[in-house]
Amino acid sequence: MENNIYSGTSKSNAYNEIDALLKEEEKDQKPGPLDSHEDERIRWFSRWFKDTPTIKDSFNHVYTWRMAGAQTCFLGDANSLLVKPDFFAEVLDFIKRHFPDIKRFTIYGRTKSAAMMDLDDLKTFKAAGLNRIHFGIESGSDRVLKFMKKGETAKDHIEGCLKTRQAGISPSVYIMPGLGGTSFSEEHAYETAKVLSMSKPDYVRIRTLEIFSGTPLMKAKASNEFIEANEEQIVKEIRIIIENTDAETTIVSDSATNLLDVNGRLPEDRKRMLFQIDAYLNLPLRAKLEFSLSSRINSFVGQYGGITEDIYRLLIPYLDGEGLNSSMMSEEDLKTITKYIRSRLMP
Repeated sequence: MENNIYSGTSKSNAYNEIDALLKEEEKDQKPGPLDSHEDERIRWFSRWFKDTPTIKDSFNHVYTWRMAGAQTCFLGDANSLLVKPDFFAEVLDFIKRHFPDIKRFTIYGRTKSAAMMDLDDLKTFKAAGLNRIHFGIESGSDRVLKFMKKGETAKDHIEGCLKTRQAGISPSVYIMPGLGGTSFSEEHAYETAKVLSMSKPDYVRIRTLEIFSGTPLMKAKASNEFIEANEEQIVKEIRIIIENTDAETTIVSDSATNLLDVNGRLPEDRKRMLFQIDAYLNLPLRAKLEFSLSSRINSFVGQYGGITEDIYRLLIPYLDGEGLNSSMMSEEDLKTITKYIRSRLMP
């Protein structure tokens, strides 16, 4: 099929050929292992991100990408640094020849892999056209990383980011407020700020911890081995990180799990971001709960395009002529409904 399309076969013939393949594939399609998972978010994720996507999946992905402008290309959904550099260069060359308008290539990677790589191999990735690597460092605390079985250390995070920059590639990292639970909350925050100061990534993306059902961390929570930090503790962690990170970097809050929309450039926007955080921390408890509900509703609408029927039913008793009147809710109702909406958000 590929040779026919690229050799000048008409679009209608190519589309007919693709359609025939899709129909043939649908006959043999079987449910995936996570299609019946109790968590709706896992079911959705497993339908969209698959280890072995079908032709139809791949077609839909490329179509969605093209409709969004097709200016950037994110390769893989794991540790792409395990790919041999020459093969990676071959892949990017193929993509660039067929999609010459792409302006940025990005991959996921592990800092430990980057730290262990030969610098020349990383430079081969750069020469092939790679612009950025996203690292999920999550924490700078070795105790937190060990508890989470991350398989990496703070030292790996620092060395991996620095070597990536040395190769001419932009390092972008994800941090996870809340990952230390109540036991390691402050340590998690201060040690993460220390790692960010030493690794100096170009971007720091905030992903507040959200525990999924059926995971080892959920089991640890059920057994009280892990005590989940509340929202105020998590906001305090973010404050510690922003106040103590000594690096020129951009803070990005682009996850639906985040309570506060804290974005800015360090060091120049530090005071503004801290002011925003303190404005929340200084609220009385009742106002914090109402703010949390409002924030989660806005995140849900932003992610899904509107309120679903199940959430609408929860809110009906508190609707008046001007919309949602959260002052009618008890504190327990605020907590319960907010928790339910959070359980539906995709990080």
